[in-house]
Amino acid sequence: MRAPALRTIAVLFSLLMVGAAHAQASSRRPNVLLFLVDDLGWSDTSVPMSGDANPLNRRWHTPNVERLAARGMRFGNAYASAPVCTPTRTSIMTGRSPGQSHITYWTLNRDRDTSANFPGLRPPAWRVNGLDADETTLPKLLAAAGYQTIHVGKAHFGANDTPTADPKVVGFAVNIAGHAAGGPASYLGTQRFSLAGREGKDPSDPAGKPSVWDVPGLDAYHGQEIFLTEALALEASKAIEQAVGAGKPFFMNFAPYAVHAPIMANQRYLDRYADLDEREAAYATMIESVDAALGTLVETIDRLGVLDTTVIVFASDNGGLSAHARGAAPGGGTRHVHNAPLRSGKGSAYEGGIRVPQVVAWPGVTAAGSHCDVPVVSHDLFPTILAIAGVDVPASHLAALEGIDLGPLLRGDPEAAAAMGDRPLLWNQPHFWGVEGPGIEPFTAIRQGKWKLIWFHGDRRFELYDLENDPGENTNLAPYRPALVKRLTEVMAAWIEARNVQLSLDATSGDPVRLER
Repeated sequence: MRAPALRTIAVLFSLLMVGAAHAQASSRRPNVLLFLVDDLGWSDTSVPMSGDANPLNRRWHTPNVERLAARGMRFGNAYASAPVCTPTRTSIMTGRSPGQSHITYWTLNRDRDTSANFPGLRPPAWRVNGLDADETTLPKLLAAAGYQTIHVGKAHFGANDTPTADPKVVGFAVNIAGHAAGGPASYLGTQRFSLAGREGKDPSDPAGKPSVWDVPGLDAYHGQEIFLTEALALEASKAIEQAVGAGKPFFMNFAPYAVHAPIMANQRYLDRYADLDEREAAYATMIESVDAALGTLVETIDRLGVLDTTVIVFASDNGGLSAHARGAAPGGGTRHVHNAPLRSGKGSAYEGGIRVPQVVAWPGVTAAGSHCDVPVVSHDLFPTILAIAGVDVPASHLAALEGIDLGPLLRGDPEAAAAMGDRPLLWNQPHFWGVEGPGIEPFTAIRQGKWKLIWFHGDRRFELYDLENDPGENTNLAPYRPALVKRLTEVMAAWIEARNVQLSLDATSGDPVRLER
C-alpha cells in the first residue's frame, strides 16, 4: 500500500510545482477576491453545486452567485477543513489542516476552552488562542510579493486579547471590522451592530457597556438603516478602489459575518419570502444580502476595469446551520434537514457539516459554466491562491503544507483530476459542539474516492458510506465492508501519527482514545 501512496504523493507534488510555474509565467499578478461566507450550507444558494437544482436551491435568490458560476467552475465535492469556523479560517491562512495545527475548535476568550462537555470524554490541550503571531500565513506571503492585503468582516483567527485577534498581525495591511468574535451582536446599523443596541440600551447607559460580540470599526453606519453585510460591502469597495488607484494588485479576504446567528431579517428583501416561516424568511434575506454584497464587489471591480485580471473564489467556512438558531427555534423549520440532500449540518461529521458550496472564476483559465466533482478542501486555497499570484510556498513551509494547488483542476486538466480524485481528505474534531444532533460529537473522518469513514470517539464506532450512491449517508456499510474499513483506518492512523493529530481524551484515564486497526 505504501508504494501506490508514494506515487500518488509524487504526482500531486509535481502538479503543485507545475501550477506554480504556470502562474509565475504571467508578468502581471492578478487580483484575488476570496469571498468566504459564514455557515453557508451546500444548498444555500440558487446554484446547484452538483446535479440538478433541489427544492432548497429553488428557495433562495442568489443571481450574483449564478452569474459567477456561469463565468467559472462549480465544485460539487468541496469541503470545509472543519465543521466549525476558526479551524477552517486558520487552515486557509496556513495551508495546514486543523488536525496538524491543533486549532481544532472555535476560539473566543484568551486561554479559555470553548468545548462543551461530552459523556466520557474531554478535549485535548488544543490551541485555544488560535494562530500565533509568527506563523507563515497567506496574507504575509502575498504582502511580501507586493500585494495590498485587505481583510473585511469576520476574522476569528485568534482569541480576544491575543495578538492575532487583529487581522493585521496575521498579515493584512487593512482590517475592516475584523476581530476575535465569530459572530455579530447585531446585523442592524440602527442597533450599532452591538449587543447594547440590540437590547435597546443607549450608548451612554452604563448597562450598555461594550460586548466582545460588538462589530468594531463601523461607527459611520451607526444609527443608519443599513444591514451589516451591506456596510461591509461598501467599505470593501472603497478599499478595492484605493488598491487599484495605487496600482497594486490586491488580495481581499471578504468574510461577511452572515449567515451566522443571530438570524435577523434584512427588511429590504423580506417581502420576497412571504411564503416562508418567519425565521426561514429572515434567513433567506441574509442569504440574499450576501449575494448582493458579491454583486457590489464585482460591480466595483468591473467599473475599475480589472475584472478580467481578478480571480474570485466563493466558498463557506463550514456546513449550514440546522441544529440550532434555525431548526431549534419557532418558524425555523425541522431540525437537521436544512442542508438536504446532505445529512445534518454545522458541527457534524456528516456531509451537511463539512461539504460546502464553492465556485471559482479565473478569467481566461476556468471554462465558463464548468463543473468539477474532485474532492477538495479549504486548506487547498492557500497553495492555490499563492500559485495564482505567482508566489512560491517557502521551502520552510513545504513539510507542513497539506493543501494542494487546484490550478490544474481549474484549467480542466483530466490527468490532474484523475490523480487528485483518490487523494485522502481527513478531518479531526476532538470536541463536542454542545448541540445534540446526528454526527454532532467528537470524531475523526476520512474521505478517499467515493468512500467516507467516520470514527466517533465516544463509543469508538465506525460508519462507512458510499458518497457516490448515498450522499445523504443513510446506509452504514461498515458491518459489510470490514476490509475497506481496515484499509481506510490504516490511512487515518498514518495521518494521525505523521501529523501528530490530537484525539479526544478518556475522561477517566486522561489518555487519548485509541484507534483500533
